[in-house]
Amino acid sequence: MRDLREWVRRLGAAGELVEVHAQVDPYLEITEIADRVMKAGGPALLFRNVTGSDLPVLINQFGSERRMSMALGGGDLDSIAARIAEIAEMQPPQGLADAFRALGTLKDLASLRTKSVRSGPCQEVVLRGDDVDLDRLPILTCWPDDGGPFVTLPLVFSHNPRTGVRNCGMYRVQKVDRQTCIMHWQVHKDGRQHLLDSEGRIPVAVAIGTDPAVTYSATAPLPPAIDEMMFAGFLRGERVEMVRAVTQDIEVPANAEVVLEGYVDANDIRDEGPFGDHTGFYTPVDQYPAFHVTALTMRRDAIYSTTIVGMPPMEDFWLGKATERLFLPLIRMMVPDLVDMNLPLEGVFHNCAIVSVKKRYPGHAKTLINAVWGLGLLSLTRCVIVVDAAIDVHDVSQVAFRALSNVDARRDVLVVDGPVDALDHAAPYAAYGAKIGFDATAKWEGEGHVRPWPDEIRMSDEVRESVSARWAELGITLPGA
Repeated sequence: MRDLREWVRRLGAAGELVEVHAQVDPYLEITEIADRVMKAGGPALLFRNVTGSDLPVLINQFGSERRMSMALGGGDLDSIAARIAEIAEMQPPQGLADAFRALGTLKDLASLRTKSVRSGPCQEVVLRGDDVDLDRLPILTCWPDDGGPFVTLPLVFSHNPRTGVRNCGMYRVQKVDRQTCIMHWQVHKDGRQHLLDSEGRIPVAVAIGTDPAVTYSATAPLPPAIDEMMFAGFLRGERVEMVRAVTQDIEVPANAEVVLEGYVDANDIRDEGPFGDHTGFYTPVDQYPAFHVTALTMRRDAIYSTTIVGMPPMEDFWLGKATERLFLPLIRMMVPDLVDMNLPLEGVFHNCAIVSVKKRYPGHAKTLINAVWGLGLLSLTRCVIVVDAAIDVHDVSQVAFRALSNVDARRDVLVVDGPVDALDHAAPYAAYGAKIGFDATAKWEGEGHVRPWPDEIRMSDEVRESVSARWAELGITLPGA
């Protein structure tokens, strides 16, 4: 897919989109409608008649497993993850067959490069200087106590001022007036580091409304050396076209719907928030740098792409689930004994990680807990639960049974102090607090359990198979069968 509108057409053709023609208000009302749809597992929504703006609003485009898989090229998320694993595990070819296989993989890799173009649809309408008017955009005020309207699905482009390496991240942007915003660059984010490494001001562009692979890539936890747009090219199987911004020395996706160009000023710090966040709580007012908009460019018939966050489940759960599945092969490369991982809905990304381990020695589960706390943004995870390899980490009931049955509080619990997510309101200090790990595996000799560990109750295979063969004659219908 080259752009958002092709994605909208595919959603419609697949029965995954409802167009709403009744007039709706971007102040709170769209949130209430979308929240009900998201919690019911409903479709993407395209609001055609939005109060105060000529632009339609697209929301909930990623709000199901099916749509998330469609967005990233079809198939299930694990099959996409397998493609990533294939490239990550490439070794020098040992023979002719391996050489041909490597050539095919390298052809995929060639799609990672971005392509610079002289012009793009994102600049069909160009407003500069005093003509910039952010009031033209249907920016949502999501929740009653929010500090104002927020751009909630932005692709924020900046460059490392020392190395020139591009970063694209998704950081909320609060609108202040017609030409000014506030950039929510948290302490652990690459954009904030770019600003700290600068002389106080850096060029920034915010793209709104791109094809889904490009949008997703802005959320992916990639290392700083890997370009998000290259990753998007890999996911979509086609290079991302980039065009030079009209007022800043920076490139933006040529097929974006809307682009805000400008600069972030480290010397212009303002109060940002409150904001109803994905944690289910309001993020309080804090200070962040201003984003001064020098140009607003867009397509003539632009679509405004947005999302809402709040008490889960929300659309962003599926973005997080995609990251969990796609990056699992890379995590396994660093931690080979990790079998599977689940970032459950209730953990809102940073509060809980459930992992399974193929134990090889006493204390292995505790080694894995510490390994998770050493993996990029997973280092911010407040709670890590480790279960045995045979346990399905995605069955939270199974996991809870083991965690409540197998854990001795003194022997199996680790509590450490360290960095936590900046949105963690329970931490006593900003972005710093305690984290806990639970070893919920069956205990081995040498792990501090001096009695024999009991066997789990399980019927013999012979009896199970016999009863299954006779089930029809028993005349029993089970609920849901």
